[in-house]
Amino acid sequence: MPSPQLILASASPRRRELLGLLGYPFEVVVSGADEDAHLDDGPAAYVLHTARHKAETVSAEIAARELPSAGAAQRLIIAADTTVALDDVIMAKPADADEARAMLVALRGRDHEVHTAVCVLAGDGREETVVHTAIVTMRNYSDVEIDAYIATGDPFDKAGAYAIQHPTFSPVAGLSGCYLGVMGLPLCDLIPLLRRLSLPDRFVPAALVDAHRGYLHGG
Repeated sequence: MPSPQLILASASPRRRELLGLLGYPFEVVVSGADEDAHLDDGPAAYVLHTARHKAETVSAEIAARELPSAGAAQRLIIAADTTVALDDVIMAKPADADEARAMLVALRGRDHEVHTAVCVLAGDGREETVVHTAIVTMRNYSDVEIDAYIATGDPFDKAGAYAIQHPTFSPVAGLSGCYLGVMGLPLCDLIPLLRRLSLPDRFVPAALVDAHRGYLHGG
């Protein structure tokens, strides 16, 4: 039986990089789905709705364009969505520097949640989903550090206006959950979803497994 065709429904370079670590060949088809459609829902429900909508939108786009593939039944579409929630209030991507600054000030020195949903949609209609929730503790960075980080432009495509992996700003003091989930694609949760949809396992390096668990403190 031929291996399923993998499609990543994301424009995120971070998700492309993380999926690439698993060693599967895949295509990228960017979803045009409205990511603000369920902002009135709770954070976990919001990301799950959005990830599912991305997968369904890409599935419809592929069907309309009839992209070359191994056949619809052999297709697996992977979509994900991440949001930051402080006191159960969603922090989406900041629209400008002032909004980014306000988010980073609000998060400073506090715990918050990062919710990442993954939806894998098979061409035969089967669907597997998961929502990973990590608890993140931010360090007590200074106003000067905030301004310098905003000047890099990095916050503007990030929920909550930060990247956990940023080498200079390095905003996180502690993490309970999946480091890669906070980055945008929890491979520790994705692998079982792919397995349940009959994608053969690939060798996963031990270092990658450790990065999954990625605990800075707590665990």
